[in-house]
Amino acid sequence: MTLALLIDFGSTYTKLRAVDLQAAKIVASAQGPSMVKTDINIGLDAALEALKPQLGKRLNFKYRLASSSAAGGLRMITLGLVPDLTAKAARQAALGAGAKVSATYSFELTLADLAEIIASEPDIVLLSGGTDGGNRKVIVHNAQMIANSGLTCPVVIAGNRSAADEVAAILSATQTRVIVSENVMPRHLELNIEPAREAIRQVFIDHIIHAKGIDQAQASVDAVLMPTPAAVLQGAQLLADGTRDLTGLGPLLVVDIGGATTDVHSICDGLPGDSGVIYHGLAEPHAKRTVEGDLGMRHTARNIVHETGLQVFADDAGLDPLELETMLARTDGDVEWLPDNDRERKFDRALARAATRLAVTRHAGHHETVYSAHGPVTLQRGKDLNEVETIIGTGGVLVHSQDAHAILSTALAGPDAPLALRPKSAKMVVDKDYALYACGLLSSVAPDIALRLGLNMLHKEEACHGVGSA
Repeated sequence: MTLALLIDFGSTYTKLRAVDLQAAKIVASAQGPSMVKTDINIGLDAALEALKPQLGKRLNFKYRLASSSAAGGLRMITLGLVPDLTAKAARQAALGAGAKVSATYSFELTLADLAEIIASEPDIVLLSGGTDGGNRKVIVHNAQMIANSGLTCPVVIAGNRSAADEVAAILSATQTRVIVSENVMPRHLELNIEPAREAIRQVFIDHIIHAKGIDQAQASVDAVLMPTPAAVLQGAQLLADGTRDLTGLGPLLVVDIGGATTDVHSICDGLPGDSGVIYHGLAEPHAKRTVEGDLGMRHTARNIVHETGLQVFADDAGLDPLELETMLARTDGDVEWLPDNDRERKFDRALARAATRLAVTRHAGHHETVYSAHGPVTLQRGKDLNEVETIIGTGGVLVHSQDAHAILSTALAGPDAPLALRPKSAKMVVDKDYALYACGLLSSVAPDIALRLGLNMLHKEEACHGVGSA
């Protein structure tokens, strides 16, 4: 076998996947504690030792590639001019690059805003604002505020190109690194986020892997390519769009349910499917990622129940309100607990179903009706996911569930949100090997093999058509 080693330096565990490049299959998996604050090599060495029995002690890899979400991931602040325009574009760029967006600010920063930013200890600041040749006052003001803040983290400038040189000069006097990228919104309603995404990834490679201690593993790794969420998004895009020589799955959705967040990735154009619908607002990226920090299975379980409605949630879980409160109290006190009986598993299943439904509804676009001089007009805001053909689920609750498709089915269009443009019907598959990040990493050196790996890992797909549950 010719092997590739794909590594995810996570906050808790360092995960390894060994891939047979000829067969495009995972042939061994292992993990070890990340130990970010001491020595990242401790967990990596433990995981490598665990691989040996599976590979006959043959650990000769053609590629050794890694991603990282260690030490809380890539913390980022985004700044823009208008909330629904440049600030939204900056946020999309940051999320697509794999960052954890701590906060997004619009208009001119205040001293209170600046205090919040300093307290959040960002790894990177993304500074945008103004179309090319448009407003320059706000981005210059915000650059001066950041320069005087005492922050020394790298700053990516992706705003009005007419102000970029002045902004870079202001920041260069105090910041560790200043990178000028293309404007995330060069013209009104025109999205241009890929250059900023690439700049963020480069900062990650050049600076953040040192700050997180990942560079301690240089002897065992060829390259740390990107944050793990960016690798997952890249893997999803490969599976959807295919390569020059191989066909992908077409439009798809990834739902990643975790203890702290529920992440959704969509790969599709998302344009109106009906000629009578008018698109309104900022365009959505073809490859989009959203992170719902209030929809975690453990850290924010109580909020999931609140958003769903107590009685609706209790009915879905098959629990009375008193039992439900007992389980929520347990989750509040111990975010690492795992269900060990049928009642607790029903509670967990209901949490996962609700988190999926809410997260996909927020990710998707929606229709609204406005009235013009010529009568009612249907507007679309955000992405139309109606024609998504495949939904991929990942995360512990889905991987270990006996009823994963019932959880994922709540991503489908349903009466709970009739105007939300969720998928109408789709094949449901689960990434049981946690291999999406591996596909994304491998795609950088062997895209055809990476696509075959992704298709092989999802071979147990089952069709699930119909309307999602309320």
